[in-house]
Amino acid sequence: MDTATADPTVTGDGAGRTGGRRRFGAWCAGLLFAGVSVVVGCRTADTDGVTPVPQLLAFLPWLLVPTAAGLLFTLFARWWTGAVWGVALLGLLAWFIEPYGKTGDPAGPSVAELRVLTSNVEFGRATGALIDAVRRAEPDVVFVQECEYTCDAALKRELTDAYPHRRAVEGGGSEGSVVLSRFPLRATDGVPGTMGMPGAVADVDGHTVRLQLAHPMPPLPGQVGLWQRELGRLRDAAAADRETPTVLAGDFNASQDHAAFRRILDTGLRDAARLAGSDRTPTWPSRTTPAFGTQIDHVLVSEEFAARKARFLTLPDTDHRALVVDLTLHAG
Repeated sequence: MDTATADPTVTGDGAGRTGGRRRFGAWCAGLLFAGVSVVVGCRTADTDGVTPVPQLLAFLPWLLVPTAAGLLFTLFARWWTGAVWGVALLGLLAWFIEPYGKTGDPAGPSVAELRVLTSNVEFGRATGALIDAVRRAEPDVVFVQECEYTCDAALKRELTDAYPHRRAVEGGGSEGSVVLSRFPLRATDGVPGTMGMPGAVADVDGHTVRLQLAHPMPPLPGQVGLWQRELGRLRDAAAADRETPTVLAGDFNASQDHAAFRRILDTGLRDAARLAGSDRTPTWPSRTTPAFGTQIDHVLVSEEFAARKARFLTLPDTDHRALVVDLTLHAG
């Protein structure tokens, strides 16, 4: 009678193939976890690191995707040490995704209301769409970044009647910026930078409010130091006067996951979008949001303000969404 016997050669080949697949899975998981760990490590250490860390920090919540993929690889490879590594990364990411900064309602009675709109019009291309949006939203103060010469001329022509007060830094390309206001403005020095960052003091129904436009350089490879210095100047401007109600708005080229941006919040300013419950709503790049993006356009306010509502407007011809927030100023 024939007796079936196992072929040791076949068994060895099968075991070899299985071991090879598991090693491959472990290597894939390790590479994914290593990359995520560098970024999360910098976030934990409260530093923005060097390229490509600052660029990746802007998309910190999206690091959940490679981390989850790595965990699947560890299960396939039965690499349990790697699984612990991946779970630890998931926990840290979940912790850091939580909003950063202070919240709380102002203690005093409300004394004025203020609607603010900020928009990066991408080299002036979205100027027409912005003008239409301003007419619909009817903000009291408008912060416009990348408003080059033709944009500046169009805003003067179309909006001067509604916004007779303005502060501007003229420039071509991305260098020009404008602040438009229904309220009387007194000029200030603004913040020096590669791109225009004008400032002013507004008389809001008899109450003094500092206005400062933000538009530091982006953290391009080779220019991370410049980006950090210009965010640092914005922080210094915010910290220079903590007694006067302040609105600091614009394209910060930074999210709450950047240490340099958190330094600005540490001066006591609060993100109006977070106060209104929209702290992670993406604003850039708007051509792929809301499926993919990050919030780098902000309206930051001092503790005298409450934010009732935040709206994000998708404008054609710009890669940034505009942000409109309704603010209430309270007596100190």
